[in-house]
Amino acid sequence: MLLVIGLTLPAFRTRSTPPVHQAAEIEALVNRAAEALEDRGAGAFGEFRRKGSVWRYGDVYLFVIDMKGIVLFNAAHPNREGHDLLDERDADRKQFHRDFIEVVDRFGSGWVDYMFPKPGQSVPTVKWSYVCATHVAGSDAVIGAGVYVE
Repeated sequence: MLLVIGLTLPAFRTRSTPPVHQAAEIEALVNRAAEALEDRGAGAFGEFRRKGSVWRYGDVYLFVIDMKGIVLFNAAHPNREGHDLLDERDADRKQFHRDFIEVVDRFGSGWVDYMFPKPGQSVPTVKWSYVCATHVAGSDAVIGAGVYVE
């Protein structure tokens, strides 16, 4: 089942959803990563950060936030780690970290669309991220990864 949250769009723009094969790939990746976090805790972050690994390839990378919006881990943007980004807004003014937390809190997992730059770029583009509930060091958290569709 593909759960989509946050699809309120301006009339002049439509957002493509990820192709089904990419969606399934991202969901499997995030679910495996959640299991790794449950088993190894934050010690898994080193593996998650490695470029060219099963955890990070192309424009796909993992991120982890706590339920208060603090970034615990971001493979492509380590400068975001340790920062409270709960109220951060994307180019469309959407508070996507709040959406991540709401999806996990209400459903356990699901998809969220938002605008975010690809790694190495500064111009935001449409990104769909799959997020699911996990635990890090005994605390509830959100783990996710996404796909850029434009």
